[in-house]
Amino acid sequence: MFYLHSLQEAEEVFKALSTPMRLRIMELIYENDNLSLNDLANMLDLTNSAISLHVCKLEAAGLVTIKNTSGKRGIRKVVQPIHDKLIVDLTPQNAERPCYKDDIPVGHYVAVDAHPTCGLASPVNIIGELDNPKMFSYPERFRASVLWIGWGSITYDLPNRLLAGQRLTELQISFEISSECPEVNEDYPSDIYFEINGVPLGKWISPGDYGARRGLLSPSWWPPLLNQYGLLKTLIINEEGSFIDGTHKISDHTIDELKIDYNSSISLKFSVPKDTANCGGMTLFGQFFGDYGQDISIKAYYE
Repeated sequence: MFYLHSLQEAEEVFKALSTPMRLRIMELIYENDNLSLNDLANMLDLTNSAISLHVCKLEAAGLVTIKNTSGKRGIRKVVQPIHDKLIVDLTPQNAERPCYKDDIPVGHYVAVDAHPTCGLASPVNIIGELDNPKMFSYPERFRASVLWIGWGSITYDLPNRLLAGQRLTELQISFEISSECPEVNEDYPSDIYFEINGVPLGKWISPGDYGARRGLLSPSWWPPLLNQYGLLKTLIINEEGSFIDGTHKISDHTIDELKIDYNSSISLKFSVPKDTANCGGMTLFGQFFGDYGQDISIKAYYE
């Protein structure tokens, strides 16, 4: 999800999408995310310089990424979309809301209940051996940039930077996530539940475990039959309830129910219960795996 907080923030995106040709390019790469610059030029009857100009505008606006891959005749510049949704706040903001931001690497969990299929990996190697839950206790796990479990839970402590007198009004937590299937299966739903400070916020159903192509950031040594990339999702808890991506309400639990003040700890738990209807596991991607190049990213808004 690409969340833009104002019309001013969205100006470059609107400019990039202001021509029918660039809209058509976006349609084509969502239909097939393995199209190169040459493929697009041929499909749209454009010169290579013209298609490059259009794609550069889309890239500068944060809508697409260009990945170099090996082809039969050299390097292919493949154009792939970054976001699955675009949300723009149209209501003018009288003043920018104060917030603090933090990023938590996926290996910096404080509690884990991992069951096969499971594992974790750093940017340079798989940590320990696959499908052995005790690997999650190894100190090397702090270097992990991807981890996966067949069922169970992962818990993180989030920083609390509130000062005395400040009141938390909204938490936004974004992460790249997918199901976990032995090998890969893009039609493999999984019920993934979210909990903060013991308050069950609801669940999101992951559609599958993605591996039809390599992740944009997956290291060259990463095996093709392991999880390649996920979807970028944002868990939002505010005074109106709990949401995924700001549009899908998962419960009526509000930020006030979390009872967070400047002295509070903040515990975030991801879980896939063994007895849930869709027990399809969970994969969390960090900065050096998947498609989005980020760890678990937190924005905490306060007044």
